[in-house]
Amino acid sequence: MQAATYHGRKDIRVEEVAEGTVGAEEVRIDIDSCGICGSDLHEYTAGPIFVPEGDPHPVSEEKAPIRMGHEYSGIIAEVGDDVTGLAVGDAVAVNPILYCGECRQCHEGNYHICDSIGFIGLSGGNGGFAESAVVDAEHAVPLGDDVPVEHGALVEPLSVALHAVRRSGLQAGDAVAVFGSGPIGLAVIQCARVAGAGTIFVSEPREARRKRAADCGAAELIDPMSTDPVEYIQDHTNGGADVTFEVAGVEPSFNAAVGSTAPGGRTTVVSIWEEEISTHLNTLVLGERTVTGTLAYLGGPRSTEEYGMVIEMFADGRLDPEPFITGRIGLEELVDGGFDRLIDPDSDHVKILVKPDQ
Repeated sequence: MQAATYHGRKDIRVEEVAEGTVGAEEVRIDIDSCGICGSDLHEYTAGPIFVPEGDPHPVSEEKAPIRMGHEYSGIIAEVGDDVTGLAVGDAVAVNPILYCGECRQCHEGNYHICDSIGFIGLSGGNGGFAESAVVDAEHAVPLGDDVPVEHGALVEPLSVALHAVRRSGLQAGDAVAVFGSGPIGLAVIQCARVAGAGTIFVSEPREARRKRAADCGAAELIDPMSTDPVEYIQDHTNGGADVTFEVAGVEPSFNAAVGSTAPGGRTTVVSIWEEEISTHLNTLVLGERTVTGTLAYLGGPRSTEEYGMVIEMFADGRLDPEPFITGRIGLEELVDGGFDRLIDPDSDHVKILVKPDQ
């Protein structure tokens, strides 16, 4: 079958790979859709980051070349002999978190910050830029009857956002500022709105993405190229936002996110960073501001917890994945029609779904 494999920076190849057999606790998924994530783009332009290159990943025991794609959904085509709760024909989303099960964090149930954290499609395993994938049944989360299987590919990024909002301590009525309205930024806006945020500010240089931010629930749209977001947010919130989210991954965005919070406010950093940045810690100290990191979503035996919340909110309409989808391409178009289009600074794309049957 055809699958995309990561060989190195700017070297992703769609090539023939073995399908693999289904073990007793595994399932085979015929893939419907797989989203191209910002993390995938980081690997493409600046990696390897999560992709193991020298030594194999301690959980997957794989290193490059690995099969890419970690935001995916599909239909179960085969189940192992010991699998319960899943059946052929079930629509599922894949929770890709890999964990060791032996470290302190795993023993405490924090599988998503395992000492050996990894992700199917980034750290090994059978990624979703492929015609099918075999995964442990634990990773397959049922979508139910009310969520289109294509939307299952958006459960992963929305779960990133949901986890970030839960980590942020956001309270109903809080003024919120989001710096960056790419896919995860838009997801954070939706999840903050569902959590009861008051006014939501967005700082985003691209006009098309600002418009999408408004569609997702943002009330105040700021172009940081022409307006100082810190001054604007402070002027319109009586001194700063209660909660801010950094989702752009660049130094000015981080510093503006911290600077735009009120004294005692909280900044949650969602981005994965390619480089070190410089900041002045007095901004934190003198205002007793707090910066919190957030990674992914709950995994392991808790794989269905935040994934299940997102699926439920897809089903009842509280979260809407449609504003994220700006393109659908076939597997053979992955690089030229997907990765290269998304890294184009003039592109208005947000989320391109790769569909093997397209």
